[in-house]
Amino acid sequence: MSTTVLSTPTSESSPGATTVVERRRPAPAPIPLTRIIGVELRKMFDTRSGFWLMASIVITSVLATAAIIVFAPDDQLTFDNFAAAIGAPMTVILPMIGILAVTSEWSQRSGLTTFTLLPRRGRVLGAKLLAAIAVGVVSMVVALVVGVLGTLIGSAIAGVDPVWNVSAAHFLLIVLGSVLGMLFGFMLGLVIRNSAGAIVTYFVYTLVLPPLLGLLASTQHWFANLQPWVDYNFAQRPLFDGSLSGQQWQHLGVSAVLWFVLPMAAGLFIVRRAEVK
Repeated sequence: MSTTVLSTPTSESSPGATTVVERRRPAPAPIPLTRIIGVELRKMFDTRSGFWLMASIVITSVLATAAIIVFAPDDQLTFDNFAAAIGAPMTVILPMIGILAVTSEWSQRSGLTTFTLLPRRGRVLGAKLLAAIAVGVVSMVVALVVGVLGTLIGSAIAGVDPVWNVSAAHFLLIVLGSVLGMLFGFMLGLVIRNSAGAIVTYFVYTLVLPPLLGLLASTQHWFANLQPWVDYNFAQRPLFDGSLSGQQWQHLGVSAVLWFVLPMAAGLFIVRRAEVK
């Protein structure tokens, strides 16, 4: 804010009098959200590790497709099998992208610069969230294209008709399940704010916790009825099967509140008030 003093004589005042005119510099326009999202997207690709993490989406999709074409029997060259093979590495890569979208500010020590240039941390975190969702959706579109090409090429090589046994609704549910997995990684990044710690926690959640909860459900009848309501991983599985009943949507909603919404809210509260060093 600056003030400019202009000295101008007036006819109604004495010859030596001046008039003080305040000229205030206009406030700068707020930074558009689209620009912040663009910056966050560039951050995901700018580093060498980030670039190869993004490239691994295409690389693993092509490798999984090639493996199905080479090793699967002719009657198994269906779009459903190609989608399942491509989706397996996606369930690991996308959550890592969600984690690193947040923790990179702390692991690379760029948080102080980021939150100094844009003090409203909520806008930065919102842009990171939208950028991660965009990457997740685009990744699934890439997987769809690779799966379609794999089905066509594999069927042509085997001399059979292509089988399209995944409906549009089924594919949208798969996209939703993949994006939810990415957002779970994003939530872990907010809560832990350390790349290694968040990644280890994610693998414990996906690889260690499900067998333990499954064992508890198989031995304890009371938990078998409770598991769909409190096990977020268990409640997400029907998304990849292509159909959910009304009760299964309720299971997903309740478990998401426990495992995703409440920790996300706590992480946002902590990050917006924590000291950045």
